[in-house]
Amino acid sequence: MKTTLSIAFTLIIILWLSFTNSFRAQEINTPVMKLPENLLETLKKSHPRLHLDAKGFADLKLKIASDTTLKAWYDRIEKKGDAILSEPTSIYVIPDGLRLLDVSRKVVGRISVLGFLYQLTGDTKYAERGWKEMEAVSKFPDWNPKHFLDVGEMTNAFGLGYDWFYSFLNVDQRQIVRSAIIEKGLSRALLAYQKISKQGEGWWPEVSHNWNQVCNGGIGVGALAIADEEPALSEYILREVIRLLPIAMKEFGPDGAWNEGPGYWGYAVRYNVAVLSALESSLGTDFGLSKIDGFSKTTLFPLYLTGPFNKSFNYADGGDGATGGSQLFWLAEKFNQPLAATYQKQLVRSPEPFDLIWYPGELLKKQAGLIPLAASYRSAEVMTMRSAWNDPKAWFVGFKAGDNKANHSNLDLGSIVLDALGKRWIFDLGADNYNMPGYFSTGTNGKRWDYYRMRAEGHNTIVLNPGLKADQNPLAATKLINFGTNGKTAFAVADLTPAYSDASSIKRGIALVNGECVVINDNIQTSKPALLYWFLHTRAKLTLEGGGRKANFSMDGEQIEAEIIAPSKAKFTIMKAVPLSQSPQPATNNVNEGIQKLSISLNGVTNEKVIVVIKPVKKNIQGAASFYQSVTNWK
Repeated sequence: MKTTLSIAFTLIIILWLSFTNSFRAQEINTPVMKLPENLLETLKKSHPRLHLDAKGFADLKLKIASDTTLKAWYDRIEKKGDAILSEPTSIYVIPDGLRLLDVSRKVVGRISVLGFLYQLTGDTKYAERGWKEMEAVSKFPDWNPKHFLDVGEMTNAFGLGYDWFYSFLNVDQRQIVRSAIIEKGLSRALLAYQKISKQGEGWWPEVSHNWNQVCNGGIGVGALAIADEEPALSEYILREVIRLLPIAMKEFGPDGAWNEGPGYWGYAVRYNVAVLSALESSLGTDFGLSKIDGFSKTTLFPLYLTGPFNKSFNYADGGDGATGGSQLFWLAEKFNQPLAATYQKQLVRSPEPFDLIWYPGELLKKQAGLIPLAASYRSAEVMTMRSAWNDPKAWFVGFKAGDNKANHSNLDLGSIVLDALGKRWIFDLGADNYNMPGYFSTGTNGKRWDYYRMRAEGHNTIVLNPGLKADQNPLAATKLINFGTNGKTAFAVADLTPAYSDASSIKRGIALVNGECVVINDNIQTSKPALLYWFLHTRAKLTLEGGGRKANFSMDGEQIEAEIIAPSKAKFTIMKAVPLSQSPQPATNNVNEGIQKLSISLNGVTNEKVIVVIKPVKKNIQGAASFYQSVTNWK
């Protein structure tokens, strides 16, 4: 059985060949090392070689037999694989007219499970079903290059399938899979690298967010899978991948944070790690990519961004599930972080093959050292603080400044979340429906800043002079200008002035005092009298006391309270989580059922200090008053 490449694809290859010599003459290096003239000189010629070779799978099989955790995880993966055997193969469907991504992810999941089981058992039923999946998907008209994440993930799946099923596939089957990788994956990336893609298909290679790692990562895995049979094309692709990945990886500097939020940290790092792991296993080196500044420190970022009962500080477009993934096992092993390995182990609920492949068994036996209760991350400008590790009822605060221009950003500068007593009392609403009209459009006629969940009024921060326009400057970048910690007390101060056009100065300070009291201190100066709103979103039941000076939060038998310290004229009100009357009212806004927000409204503000304390009910916290002074004096 043979496949015939299209005329268009043949022209692509001819075009590529015309660029090859000039490209290889350039010095394309990673930030820490010069690439060798022959990039594939150390390539393992045998299969499997992606992530594990034959010996690696044999060793893993022995580990599974002797480790109760791995055995339990393997049994669950085996059940998944057996269920896949009777499922129909994937079909080409783009329900929203834009994304094939759900299909790509289904194929990734199926191929990784089936290939993993075939390597460990030798049972051809898994390989036969994997071949049927790849045969069906190879017949797709394309892998949807107009949304290149779909291509990146699908190429990753086919790379794994080609490598892990190689011994089962016959010559014709290998050619079908290899041709699909080239025609529907690598050649499309080649067009993007050469900047000759169709409009809207080739913008991703040099971006500094998750699209870079997912697209380049998946394409890199596909190139490594066929590198011995297609060395010229694969080497070209890999040089581009190695050249371009650092553009995004540098965003981890200086201390490991990710400005797209913890949810997209998981997505970006998963594919970042996938291609580094595949490079190491296939070529014996990642060419220094893992040494890029900040990358080693991102190992602890998920721990700090996840609260005491596994809800993340979900700024930007994301849900509040715990931040982690099998890639954290790889990072923990790579950078000798037993605490991160222990954290990821307790997160595993539905094991996947890479939980076992990257499982750091020996590292988990090491004594994990203590780490501070608070951390501040520069560049992303986020921080968290907590009263304790390993206590599900600990107090936890997440606070951010940051850049409204960051990919997937909301207008959430100054926003916070709060966990205590095993509950999330103050929370971020998270992403909305990506298919709403103009959801990702931020230009003059864009709709993103019309949607409540994207606006500052939909977050736990300040709004000045609300109206139909964006209620924070969409181009604003703000900084954490002070951070301190001492035992169970920690604080941070953000200068939010650039976010508000009518402000001459806005500085917000957040302190966690003695591990059970939060002080929110806003120092506000405006260029002219302004209408100010102050918001906190909650699912708790709210009741007001003391003429509105106090608010009681109650949820599932637990209570905390908020009290206004200043100004004396301020009172709390309880509002629905819906747009203000002055704000845009798009028909597709999320109704946010079951959510209220605690609000303060002040008119004619020119120079004001708004201070709110959140603490256990009817309990005075020693040291809290020291944070009632101007935030410029915090120390």
